[in-house]
Amino acid sequence: MDSMTRRQFLKISATTLASSSVALLGFSPHNALAEVRQYKLSRTTEIRNTCTYCSVGCGVLMYALGDNAKNAKASIIHIEGDPDHPVNRGTLCPKGASLLDIVHSNARLTVPEYRAPGSNEWVQISWTDAFDRIAKLLKADRDANFIHKTDDGKTVNRWVTTGFLAASAASNEAGYLTHKVARSMGMLAFDNQARV
Repeated sequence: MDSMTRRQFLKISATTLASSSVALLGFSPHNALAEVRQYKLSRTTEIRNTCTYCSVGCGVLMYALGDNAKNAKASIIHIEGDPDHPVNRGTLCPKGASLLDIVHSNARLTVPEYRAPGSNEWVQISWTDAFDRIAKLLKADRDANFIHKTDDGKTVNRWVTTGFLAASAASNEAGYLTHKVARSMGMLAFDNQARV
């Protein structure tokens, strides 16, 4: 930039002004790009979801191609921000924009895994087994450690040996229900992932 002459500066400025004026007059490729996008996504199924990265809870639109009922396995081919979502209004951060890589990653877990105490191997288990194990362990801990009354006779009905961490990407209604379930069991240690 130090060696730019006055004449070069004026040429660049004039070219920039002319090209922006042409775009404002309607010669913008916006319509052509929109038609390309429509053609690319015309045979896909649109699914609304929430970004899983952080506590902001941005809305995303995922487009899947294929149908499991037929011979083509359904696969997500495109992810973009949801313009109707009140949080992000169609924008995504760099991590949210790379969600397609996470969906198709070979390292992504799709089933629960369990590692027995003292073992160094993870074993895949079914969702039913995982939920049953969690429920049994919660009940056993609550039965063993539930406090009905304090030493001076005050009724407290609390359970302090287990805590609950809620996902802030959930809606207000889901957060309210999660809070009610945790408190109804007597849990005092309840926190939310949101730190915004």
